[in-house]
Amino acid sequence: MRGHRDPQPSLFYAIDVEARIRPDHPLRPIKAAVDRILAGLSDRFDAAYSEVGRPGVPPERLVKALLLMALYSVRSERQLVERIDTDLLFRWFLDMSPEEPAYDATAFTHNRPRLDEHGLTAAFFQAVLREALAADLCSEHFSVDGTLIESYASIKSVQPIEGPKDPDGTPPDGNGFKPRNPDVDFRGQKRTNATHRSRTDPEARLYRKSVGQETKLRHLGHALGENRYGLIVGVSVSEANGTAERAAAVDLVDAFRDVAGWDPTTLGLDKGYDSGALFLALETRGVEPHGALINPPKPEAQAKDAEREKVAARHRMAARTTGTGYRLSQKCRKKLEEGFGWLKEIAGLARSRVVGRWKIQQLWEVGAAAYNLVRMRKLLATA
Repeated sequence: MRGHRDPQPSLFYAIDVEARIRPDHPLRPIKAAVDRILAGLSDRFDAAYSEVGRPGVPPERLVKALLLMALYSVRSERQLVERIDTDLLFRWFLDMSPEEPAYDATAFTHNRPRLDEHGLTAAFFQAVLREALAADLCSEHFSVDGTLIESYASIKSVQPIEGPKDPDGTPPDGNGFKPRNPDVDFRGQKRTNATHRSRTDPEARLYRKSVGQETKLRHLGHALGENRYGLIVGVSVSEANGTAERAAAVDLVDAFRDVAGWDPTTLGLDKGYDSGALFLALETRGVEPHGALINPPKPEAQAKDAEREKVAARHRMAARTTGTGYRLSQKCRKKLEEGFGWLKEIAGLARSRVVGRWKIQQLWEVGAAAYNLVRMRKLLATA
């Protein structure tokens, strides 16, 4: 028979949120792992908050909400809060009852400095990494690479460092009206990082990675990945310049050693890392670099160059390019590109949603943790 809508709403509802989530939902193993990891970080969360005052949003809930933001491609924190308010799946993941009101989006803004001061997002990422290490999901062979992160600022915000004559930087028209989004004609003007800065994101730099690519305000994101399953074992965000990738490679290797207690055996690199100083720094750490060379060193260069050790390191690298290990490293290095693709397309980090490099670093740490949790769910299910 035909069903009918009951116009009289009920006064009380009994909703079992746990029963509403299907038993094979992919978030179930991720939630179990995240709850276990966050329980182990409880002491660090306690140290970040005062024992007196008005209770705030639990930090565990904020971290889990940022995970949902990455997993479900939510484009903003305000939209995330709207989803939390209406989506039972999100409430179940955040351990919120159906009648509990959703918190305001400004909770993220207020708590970001606290999360950064106490390194809580970094601690969460490292805890996920330790889970992967304990499950023997990391090989001894690694790759490192960098990618461009578009700044939140518009190219129109680029102004001379000494500052425009007008206090707010918007030139008035003939009637004295100052438009909110004025037209800017940069034709004939030379803009460089030495003479210009963005007014809205001063840490961003005009940068492009290759000839023919459009120059934009950007930051550089770096990742260290293992070559067996493509898990991301280290991330960092730096200024966009020509030497940032080489400096970040050494820092990521050192940071991984602090967590794991051992160094990678090999490290795959592309041509952007062609530097004798980098090869030498990796070799002193017991890491064998497998880097592509822009121009192979000439046989007589070693005797002529004053920096003999760096040139010798490039010669050793040139000799390794004929080996099987180098070819495998260059082949497996592509797995890290999959991680970058997930972070930029699924987690929505191709363009920053915030201003400030330390804030971008937080989002990349949570995004990399989310990527690893998704990969580990599949890997551990088939183990």
